[in-house]
Amino acid sequence: MGSITETIDKSTGLLADPLHAALAAGIAVGAAIALHALLFYLLRRIARRTDQSSDDIVVRHLFRPTRLAIVVIALMGAARYVPELREVWADIATFVLPAVVGWMALAIVRALVEAAKLKADISVADNLKARRKRTKLTMFNRIATFIIVFVTVGLMLLAIPGVRDIGVTLVASAGLAGLAVGAAAQPALKSLIAGVQMALTEPINIDDAVVLEGEWGWIEDIRTTYVVVKIWDERRLVVPTSYFLEKPFQNWTKQTANLLGTVFLHLDPKAKIGPIREEFYRQIEANERWDGRVKVVQVTDTTRDSKEVRLLMSAKNSPTLFDLRCDIREGMMEWLADNRPQDFAKLRLMEATEEAESA
Repeated sequence: MGSITETIDKSTGLLADPLHAALAAGIAVGAAIALHALLFYLLRRIARRTDQSSDDIVVRHLFRPTRLAIVVIALMGAARYVPELREVWADIATFVLPAVVGWMALAIVRALVEAAKLKADISVADNLKARRKRTKLTMFNRIATFIIVFVTVGLMLLAIPGVRDIGVTLVASAGLAGLAVGAAAQPALKSLIAGVQMALTEPINIDDAVVLEGEWGWIEDIRTTYVVVKIWDERRLVVPTSYFLEKPFQNWTKQTANLLGTVFLHLDPKAKIGPIREEFYRQIEANERWDGRVKVVQVTDTTRDSKEVRLLMSAKNSPTLFDLRCDIREGMMEWLADNRPQDFAKLRLMEATEEAESA
């Protein structure tokens, strides 16, 4: 009878410990979730009453990571007073805490970056400062995310005894392995370093108009290792970040979004420039795409059978300038055809007479 009673007591004790730990953990988690829900209910009400959208962005980004953080804090508090839970929590705390801290850091960085982007409106006409600010924020977000994830994963792996022991064992052979990994990762590291350089030197910004590899488009996105260029016909050109530091390319909006454009007319050498200049001024001033800065008519070249007339004009950005050039080219050609068809360039053939040949 004595042995049976001892066995029952031991079994009951083994059963009670997990139940006690689970009950304590359940109460702590439930209280933490309720407290978090109440806290963010109040924060959302406060954010809705403010005129700034940045408050809503911060609250939205911090909702999920803070819920996990409060749950972890509640479990840590319960583990201090419940020995059964303390034993279980001690095994997983070193693995969970780095993940919670890393998630919180990522949420804070992304919330601050997104809130700061609200103040950089690139829809205005003169948006150079806004585009530069958005580019810096984007690069900062990419680099900070990479660093936070790298450190967080490293701390989580170090919390696993087996992984830590493997790392110590591999130190002896790290020389050759390091060379191999370094050689294999050279392109990625090169692009990563180039991304940091681009954030500091700013050869390109978000929404810059560029010409590279014979293609014309806009900088749509800047990642840590590559840049996405939106081509004018809706294609996407993906280029390594190192390209913009090593190869020449055209940046039409480096200093300002305003651009100059040209339309060339090839006319007869006898064509009068005065009427053409007057008509060009009339059309450019009536076009809403013209920004009012530049309107010039010049004869830039002459040949035996024609002369080249350049119509110079300006617009607020590259898409508007392209449409303006098309409008002026079409309008001037139609006006010449209707009013001065004799001004179009002609190919002249001269027939030699016998007198001219004898002379």
